[in-house]
Amino acid sequence: MTDIADYEQMASIFKALAHPTRLLILVKLQEKEHCVCELQEIIGFDMSTISRHLNVLKNAGIIDSRKVNNQVIYRLQYPCVLNALECVLDLKSTNKE
Repeated sequence: MTDIADYEQMASIFKALAHPTRLLILVKLQEKEHCVCELQEIIGFDMSTISRHLNVLKNAGIIDSRKVNNQVIYRLQYPCVLNALECVLDLKSTNKE
């Protein structure tokens, strides 16, 4: 990977991950698919805030959605991003010692 556009795309994905609420959303979507209303109940923020976070993750290509009747159901499209979270947790615990 030598094309700067590749690195710009990777940076935009990392930017999408760089918010605690979005990380929590990803962990919850790893467990199962959720609609906005379920995520709102779990996280406790208003629906518009949750929707904005979901849009950031969807625009980055990390999550996907499908419409079921009048609800939009979100799912984790690339669970491998959670491997990066595990790596960060390992790094955090190593730096504590």
